[in-house]
Amino acid sequence: MKNRQPPGQVDERSLAVALAYAPGDAAPRVVAKGRGLTAETIIALARDHEIYVHESPEMVALLMQVDLDDHIPPQLYLAVAELLAWLYRIEGIQPSNGSEA
Repeated sequence: MKNRQPPGQVDERSLAVALAYAPGDAAPRVVAKGRGLTAETIIALARDHEIYVHESPEMVALLMQVDLDDHIPPQLYLAVAELLAWLYRIEGIQPSNGSEA
């Protein structure tokens, strides 16, 4: 049995946004987003490729407002930077400082 939402409201669990960020980029970009089956597919593909899936309905709701392939807006830099820094720490990745050794 599915939980029905009032018209105009979407269950946040049925939303997904994928970000991509590479050193040298101005900011992370929204590379995929969707709801329902599309969201489930985005999450399944991420897990299949061992990409971390962070669950934050509030952040997803904000990121869903960003157009596909656009960089995240400056208002989200701090929140996303904190998430990326935490992710780098748990994965043992040292972020590049932009200089080659």
